[in-house]
Amino acid sequence: MIDASPEIITVVMITLLILLVGSGFPLGLALGGVALISGVLFFGPAIFSLFYDRLFGVTSNYTFLAVPLFIFMGIMVEKSGVSKQLFDTLYLWLGGVRGGLAVATIWFGTILAATVGVIAASVTMLGLIALPSMLQRGYSKELSTGACCAGGSLGILIPPSIMLIFYGPMANISVGQLFMAAFPAGFLLSGLYTAYILVRCKLRPLEAPVLPPEERNVPMRRKLYLLVTGLLPTVILILAVLGSIFLGIAAPTEAAAVGALAATIMVAAYRRLNFRVIKETCFATAGTFSMVFIVVVGATFFTSIFLGLGCGDVVNAFVLATPGGKWGALLVIMFIIFVLGMLIDWMGIVLIMIPIVTPIASAVGFDPLWFSMMIIVNLQMSFISPPFAYAIFFLKAVTTPEQGIDTGHIIRGAVPYIGIIAIALALMAAFPAIVTWLPGHMIR
Repeated sequence: MIDASPEIITVVMITLLILLVGSGFPLGLALGGVALISGVLFFGPAIFSLFYDRLFGVTSNYTFLAVPLFIFMGIMVEKSGVSKQLFDTLYLWLGGVRGGLAVATIWFGTILAATVGVIAASVTMLGLIALPSMLQRGYSKELSTGACCAGGSLGILIPPSIMLIFYGPMANISVGQLFMAAFPAGFLLSGLYTAYILVRCKLRPLEAPVLPPEERNVPMRRKLYLLVTGLLPTVILILAVLGSIFLGIAAPTEAAAVGALAATIMVAAYRRLNFRVIKETCFATAGTFSMVFIVVVGATFFTSIFLGLGCGDVVNAFVLATPGGKWGALLVIMFIIFVLGMLIDWMGIVLIMIPIVTPIASAVGFDPLWFSMMIIVNLQMSFISPPFAYAIFFLKAVTTPEQGIDTGHIIRGAVPYIGIIAIALALMAAFPAIVTWLPGHMIR
């Protein structure tokens, strides 16, 4: 065992993590590897007993059981086919507005977010359904791809969000309260995205031609019917999950089970439920959750060693020493989260940083729920900020050569939304009730 100061250990652990992640190692293995090396060097053989305790804690955490259930629910919604009908309905209603298809994409992503819980499913569905419709009707590549990335990224913010399920236990905050706080934050972003698209299309009308009347000349009765039948299954699913949480009927884990059952019934109602769908959904759920579990275990080991060796105190002292008081500390934390979001997976950021920065927020007097939502909304930038930028690469993966879209088009379309997210953060800082009002009215 090597005797070293917390400052030296902090530098060693962070440097090792950067080197391993930069070398292409999977994040979960990199985190676990750094924890093992640092634990043996600076903690001694007792580290293995600590790892066992942490592993048992992760596997017996009841809240994490909601993760595979929400993943299952999201995949089932994708299999149901309701997404295509919903977008076609929004297209009929908004097609006559300049930029209406891009606005429909944002709204579609917002509704979709409340049923899938993961960004991969949201961005992929928008790329397969909304992107071809916009390109075929003369929308610019940047406007089209930007709307898909921004709208799809809401899938990890608006409940049922996998991110919130992980964040709650890390910050010792009720996941149900996070769910309720994330709704107004998500709708705020959706509204700002819509306003940006409308203003942009007003200033650059050639980027978004108005659809010809013959494409949207549908009787009002038919449009209302499509709207009701397209929205009703989704609304029922959302109420089944989030309504039970808000009314205090069920905890997030039980609500996730209800959502998984409701999504399965939805697939059956659309006559798409068969053995192949069930098999594919179960295999996809198992594969996704296995990857998530490895990251969770590795991050748990890393934070246990990092905090146990006093490195958290080093970070706290550095942040609290910044000028500007608590707002200066907040800006430093926001900047660190933003930079990390450009380099590593959101899950690693939540599992590593939240146990470290949450005590800082408490020390300077920030409301824990409000501070959590500031971090979570900040992480929206990570999905559209190169070089990591999950949303950009998910969208690029579903484009076709005939569409002529390269990564540059997607980046140029997505980057303006970083500024919009910053505006949302400023509004949340100025008006904290945006995120604290609804959780305050939950029935406990």
